[in-house]
Amino acid sequence: MDHPKWETDGRDWPNCEFSDFVSAGGLRWHVQRMGQGPVLLLLHGTGAATHSWRDLAPLLADHFTVVAPDLPGHGFTTAPPFERMSLPGMAAAVGDLIEALGVRPELALGHSAGAAILIRLCLDGRIAPRGLISLNGALLPWRGLPGHVFSPAAKVMAKSELMSRIFAWQAGNRRGVARLVANTGSRLEPSGHEFYRRLVRSPGHVRAALSMMANWDLNLIEQALPELQTPLYLVVAEGDQTVSPREARRVCERLPSAELTTLPGLGHLAHEERPADVAAIVQGVAARALI
Repeated sequence: MDHPKWETDGRDWPNCEFSDFVSAGGLRWHVQRMGQGPVLLLLHGTGAATHSWRDLAPLLADHFTVVAPDLPGHGFTTAPPFERMSLPGMAAAVGDLIEALGVRPELALGHSAGAAILIRLCLDGRIAPRGLISLNGALLPWRGLPGHVFSPAAKVMAKSELMSRIFAWQAGNRRGVARLVANTGSRLEPSGHEFYRRLVRSPGHVRAALSMMANWDLNLIEQALPELQTPLYLVVAEGDQTVSPREARRVCERLPSAELTTLPGLGHLAHEERPADVAAIVQGVAARALI
């Protein structure tokens, strides 16, 4: 199925001068690496790619060696089979990549579903950072009707190539992307919209996002949270319309040691709206976690 093509879509990709392609775990990964210092692993959320770190990564690179891959099936990374798009499967794939790169993350930052993957990596012993930052993390199962509707619907659409193509066709125009972004509670500049449009007009990228949603079982995280030994720092945007800020308080109930920081006036894509604010939080965590 059609995926974004580096030869055309990647020509002006944000921070493309730091891009590389690496083979690991049977996949061809798009990875960006920049900066010097302690290794900081960045994992984006469902439906995004490395472009989401376009302004944040250079700020962090002043203090860290930043490692940011496109998740399996997303952006310019090839897709595994459908059944490997589960939470354990995605974590195992990222773990294989980390081993292939020969890096040992000392800090990790995950946005939305990326935070759940990082927690699974820590619980599985694939990484051992001294701090894990969850930015608007999707860490707990959906409650009520969404939990009974969204995942089964995503499974039906993910298994249909035609449905992925229809979604990409409908969402891949400027108005469709503007609606998708607005529904997150965030406001982005036109260039931010353009990179998302470039992704969602690709049926392969859309199918990967749907496959993640169809396979996702966050009960695994909810049950295992009390076992997490890595210090967890929750960063929550008060205007997030994708993952309710209330969910972070549920996480704190399961893991009282977690620290909570709120970002007023921002939505789910807070790191794209005000990257300097998020960079300052990361540096603050590093000042405590890496001593």
